[in-house]
Amino acid sequence: MERSTDKAVIHVLNNHKGGKQVQTVWDRYEAQQPQCGFGELGVCCRHCMQGPCRIDPFGEGPDRGICGATADTIVARGLARAIAGGTASHSGHALHIAHVFKKTLLGETPDYAIKDEAKLKTVAVRCGIEIEDRSVKDIALELVNKALSEFGDKGEPLTWAATTVTTGRIETCNELGIVPTSIDSTIAEVMHRTTYGVDADPINILLGALKCAVADYAACHMATDLSDILFGTPQPVVSKANLGVLREEAVNIALHGHNPLLSDIIAQVASEPELITEAKKAGAAEGLNVVGICCTGNEVLMRHGIPLATSSVSQEVAIMTGVLDAMVVDYQCIMPAVATVAECFHTKVITTMPIAKMAGAEHMAFDDENAMECARAIVRQGIERFKFRNPNKVCIPQESSKAIAGFSAEAIIGALAKVNAEDPLKPLIDNIVSGNIRGICLFAGCNTVKVPQDQNYVEMVKKLLAENILILATGCASSTYARHGFMTSEATKKYAGKGLAAVLTAIGEAAGLEAPLPPVLHMGSCVDNPRAVDVATAVANKLGVDTSQLPVVASAPEAVTEKAVAIGTWAVVGGFPTHLGVVPPVLGSKLVTETLTATLKDLVGGYFIVEPDPVKAAEALLAVIDQRRAGLGLS
Repeated sequence: MERSTDKAVIHVLNNHKGGKQVQTVWDRYEAQQPQCGFGELGVCCRHCMQGPCRIDPFGEGPDRGICGATADTIVARGLARAIAGGTASHSGHALHIAHVFKKTLLGETPDYAIKDEAKLKTVAVRCGIEIEDRSVKDIALELVNKALSEFGDKGEPLTWAATTVTTGRIETCNELGIVPTSIDSTIAEVMHRTTYGVDADPINILLGALKCAVADYAACHMATDLSDILFGTPQPVVSKANLGVLREEAVNIALHGHNPLLSDIIAQVASEPELITEAKKAGAAEGLNVVGICCTGNEVLMRHGIPLATSSVSQEVAIMTGVLDAMVVDYQCIMPAVATVAECFHTKVITTMPIAKMAGAEHMAFDDENAMECARAIVRQGIERFKFRNPNKVCIPQESSKAIAGFSAEAIIGALAKVNAEDPLKPLIDNIVSGNIRGICLFAGCNTVKVPQDQNYVEMVKKLLAENILILATGCASSTYARHGFMTSEATKKYAGKGLAAVLTAIGEAAGLEAPLPPVLHMGSCVDNPRAVDVATAVANKLGVDTSQLPVVASAPEAVTEKAVAIGTWAVVGGFPTHLGVVPPVLGSKLVTETLTATLKDLVGGYFIVEPDPVKAAEALLAVIDQRRAGLGLS
């Protein structure tokens, strides 16, 4: 099977100088074939030490586990635990930022500051905090204390969920009993109810999973809000993407993972003259070149214009260029194999978080109370490693694309305000009504080794853009579209349908760009998916309808992680039909499969559409969008 559709990745895979001992994620995937059929169907269980148990999907062997659990129960438990795992990841991310946020207000982290007071006040008001005649510090302190209370059991709905969705969504969640009152307790509840001898009712387990997904949404939204207040709300910025952003004559340092707490500081210190001079003295004529990988890359791209080198699945390939002097990682989506690949080159892999270490990497503990000094020390490690670079192993591909990133919800509303300052949503709604914008699709999720890298994303977006679907993107979806040139004005001219192109051109010209907006709007990292919900909720409230009625869909065509499962599930609870391009491990239960793909439609409005073929998937989403339009009385 073809490994990637990214020409830069293909070039390095075919021409790298690391030798035959270099193994990549694709090599290890091939070595795993055939993968376990029971696991793929979700019918294996090892929740107790009497197992592992597995159910015969053909009805010729065991139809229950040793405890009596059926395939329905086992599949539901597995799915619920995946959602809990994803929620725990986003919860940890949000809690980490909240802690640093509070320490900043208490004067314990001098290298951080409140950078967006306007957003602070907007979020505070939304959360029911009084702001009149109060200092920024007082407002921020009450806000962060409210944020921290979301992790304990406060006995009332989570603020970051209840205040950011439509009234209809709140009523739906109340009716189903899926309103979380604590992020951490909801995660613990899923782990409890799915352990040996507790919940065996698959539908009841799935309802618990939906509640956990709502908690995941709240954690994601909190992380986005606090990051924007602390580091600045993203605005459009022009940069580049793909492995061609690496430079032979510079010290190349890649920032990889998800959390901006360290990466944002490194992005700041990398422009200090002293460090640049040190890099040049080490022999790097062009000084320092900081690049991003995965969602940490998205964080520094949208706030600092740092180029994006590649996405998660091709993280090893960045090392295989032979010019990456340091890969600095925080947490999530970091393959332990990067340290092994780095042994074939001169790259130093530096772990920085106490919960995310790996054999073969050097650990430099990140101290938020001395953030700048930590960041400088890490950069100096990259400068030191430059001296060990082997020029015979250099393999930098030429490919890189211009990318306009940083379309936060505020940035989108701001652009629309250039068309209608008094009623910014009106141009968007008018064009949805007229059909110039037939619908909106949010692409999120990862790249999987089970699909040629980027293939599903690119094939789907070409068809949807031609049909006047406005595209929003986060996470590795953002990376894909940035690397393949879909985040440019030229892409609007090349790919967008006539109606969509006219809208993007009008907004771009009104905003003073003298060119269309890109047809794919970069909305940030995967934790930033609630930005898209904010726009949808504002439109729904303006129209007096629920989000489950809007011609808005979501897609994760190359999903991988438990985090993607959690995000996809809360998108469904939000009323958005959500496409998956990789079949999740649920087919071992007809009941669970039908619940996810059909029954949920009647309960919450959203549901899962599973279709591996990208063209058929795009057609399915277009059909759903047209059904939603017809429901609103639109042609």
